[in-house]
Amino acid sequence: MLDFLPLYVLGGIALALYFLILRPRRGGKDAPPLVLNSPVLPGPLGMPLEFCKSPVKMIRRCYDLYGGIFTIPLGPKRMTLLVGPDYQETFFKANDDALSQNEVYHFMKSVFGPGIIYDASRKNRQSQFQSITSGMRVTSLKSFVSKIERETRTYLKEHFVGDEGEIDLFKALSELTILTSSRCLHGDDVREKLFKEVSELYHDLDHGLTPLTVFWPNAPTENHRRRDSARKEMVKLFSKVIAERRANPNKTDGLDLLQSFMNIKYKDGTSITDEQITGLLIALLFAGQHTSCITSTWTSLFIANDPSIMQRIFQEQDNILKRNDDLSYDHLSNMELMHNCMREALRLCPPLILLIRLAMVDLPVKVDGKTCVIPKGDMVGIAPSVGMRLGEVFKDPDRFDPDRFGEGREEHKIPYAYMGFGGGMHSCMGQNFAFVQVKTILSILFREFEIERIAPKMPEINYEAMVVGPKGDCRVRYKKRKN
Repeated sequence: MLDFLPLYVLGGIALALYFLILRPRRGGKDAPPLVLNSPVLPGPLGMPLEFCKSPVKMIRRCYDLYGGIFTIPLGPKRMTLLVGPDYQETFFKANDDALSQNEVYHFMKSVFGPGIIYDASRKNRQSQFQSITSGMRVTSLKSFVSKIERETRTYLKEHFVGDEGEIDLFKALSELTILTSSRCLHGDDVREKLFKEVSELYHDLDHGLTPLTVFWPNAPTENHRRRDSARKEMVKLFSKVIAERRANPNKTDGLDLLQSFMNIKYKDGTSITDEQITGLLIALLFAGQHTSCITSTWTSLFIANDPSIMQRIFQEQDNILKRNDDLSYDHLSNMELMHNCMREALRLCPPLILLIRLAMVDLPVKVDGKTCVIPKGDMVGIAPSVGMRLGEVFKDPDRFDPDRFGEGREEHKIPYAYMGFGGGMHSCMGQNFAFVQVKTILSILFREFEIERIAPKMPEINYEAMVVGPKGDCRVRYKKRKN
C-alpha cells in the first residue's frame, strides 16, 4: 500500500490543480457562453494555449461561432470578450466603478514608478490626466509642429542620403518618433543636452516590459534589473533638469509636457514629486513611442502599396503647401487624405490588439432585447484587431481604403465601431498629438520623396509582440521628388 502512496499524492495534486487552477469557473444562468473547446488541444488547457498562440485568430473563431459576447477560461481567470459595436458600447460607456483599469494594468507600476496612473488614487489620477490634457491644448500642438518639422528635416538630411537610396522605414521612423517626442514632451533643454542618456535609459525601460512582467512584475530577471536601475537613473536625471528649470524659469517656452507636469498640485494641496513627474514622462513616452512609429510605418507602407493613393497624397501636399512653406497646424488640419490614411492604417493594424478591464460588479449587457450578465471578477476585453475588421461594419474590411472615412460614407461614425484610439471614458488623451506628430513627419517625407517597397509583399502583423507592429522587411527605395 505504501508503494502506491506517491501515486495517490500525485493524483491528489493533479485533482487540486484541476479544480483550483484549470477548471473554468462558471457564471450564473445569464452569463455569456463559456468556450471550452479548442482546435489546439482538447481539455482545459486548450483555450489558454490557443489564446497565447494567436489571440486575434482565437477571438475571431469564437465570434464566428458564438456571436458578439463569449467567455474564455485562462487558467484560474476568465475573460469575457465583447465584439461588434453593439457589444463594445457597454465596454466604452462603463465607468471605473463597473469596469476598472487599475487592477488589470497595475503591473505597469514597475515601469512608471509608484503613484503614477494605474497606481495613483482616483483623485491624483484625475489631476495627472488634467495636466496631460492641458499640455496637449491647441496652443502647445501648434508650437510642436515647427519642432517636429525641424527634427524631421535634420533626420532626412542625415539618413536619406543622396537623391535616391534604400532605408529600413520602420527603423527610421522609430528613431524619428523618439527624437520628435523628446523635443515636444521633454523640452529643448533635454533634447539638446541629455537626449543620448534619456534614449539609452528608455531602451532599458522598454526592454523591461515583457510578457513575464504582466504576471510577475518583479521577477529576478536581467531585463527587470536593468529596468529598475534605468528608472532610478531617469529620476536622478530629470530631478536635475527640474531643479534647473525652477531656478531659471525663463529658459523654457513653457509649452512642453515636462513643464506642465511640474505645475501639478493635487487636490489635497500636496505638490507632485520629481519621481512622479519622471514617471509621467516615462508613461507618455511609452504610450506614444510604439504607437506613433508603428502607425507612421503602416501608413507609409500602405500609401506606397497603392500608386494611385500615393499620387493623391503628392497632389494634396502640393495643393496645400508651396515648395518652401514652413508647415503649420492649419496646413495639417487641411490634409484630409493624409488624416484618413492614418485612420485606415490604425483600423487595419491597431498597435494594441486587446483593451482589458476588470468587472467590479455583475455587469449586464443588453443587445437586441437579450441580456447577458458578465460576472463580477471577470476580465472584460475588446479586440480592436477583430472588431474593426467586421464585414457587417466596414465594407471590404481587409482592404486599405481611406475613402471609407470620407463624406458620404463615414463608416467610422457608426457608434463604438472605430477604435483607433480607444473610446469612451478612457480614449487616448494623446491622439491629437499623435495626429500632429505622424502627419507632420509624413507630410515632409512625401513632399520630399517618392517611396517604393523593396519586399514583394507587405510585412505581416507581428501578433507575438507586446505592442503589435510590422513583422518582416520594411525596407523601401526612396527617390527625391523632382518638382
